[in-house]
Amino acid sequence: MKLTTSVDPVAECSILIRFDSEPNDHLSWVIGEISHYLSNQLGAWVMNVTPSFNTILVDYLPHRISIFEFVPYLEHLVTEALENMPEAHQANVIRLPVYYHLEVGPDLALYQQQGISIEQCIERHHSVEYTVGAIGFSAGFAFLTEVDQVLQLPRKASPRVRVPKGSVGIANHQTAVYPTESPGGWNIIGNCPVSLYHPDQANILPFSIGTRVRFEPIEREQFIELGGKIEKDWQ
Repeated sequence: MKLTTSVDPVAECSILIRFDSEPNDHLSWVIGEISHYLSNQLGAWVMNVTPSFNTILVDYLPHRISIFEFVPYLEHLVTEALENMPEAHQANVIRLPVYYHLEVGPDLALYQQQGISIEQCIERHHSVEYTVGAIGFSAGFAFLTEVDQVLQLPRKASPRVRVPKGSVGIANHQTAVYPTESPGGWNIIGNCPVSLYHPDQANILPFSIGTRVRFEPIEREQFIELGGKIEKDWQ
């Protein structure tokens, strides 16, 4: 496929690959595929290969290969990978159950204050098929785009000290599920009772860059049956 890239050192042991394109579903998939390819090809030369919306950061070991050898080789690998990439792809889709309710999604109240009912929030949030554009912030935290414009809210000026595992949040044009309990400043609208982070398993995450995600509303009873917990001391 045709896609302009640049490969530049950005730190003593880091190289940044930039893709000259606005982030989109197909680009996310391409970046995910190239990241896997680079990890396999570079092996013991690298510490991390970190994909994002339109970049890949490669942290390498300078005592094993010099920058003068590494950059040209990296450029060759990226070009080679792009030459074999299709112009379109069929993305994997995972479906995640979400209990949308004030008792697990206290920031639904912010939409109510704007005249948007909880039912309207649920419909606008779950009717979109999202794409994993980046993974970071905490282990397994997937940034999903693109949230319905009506639902877009800025991050909180003062983050919560604790956000429960499974919390579904919105920040600007992105949505995400907190895979573990952590501090967080996203606007919480529900909770997903399915565990998304398995550090003790071969497949640590159920998704990768480019994976498509759909949320499916569930009732309180099903939420509890799936292992969901109602916590009242964090809101």
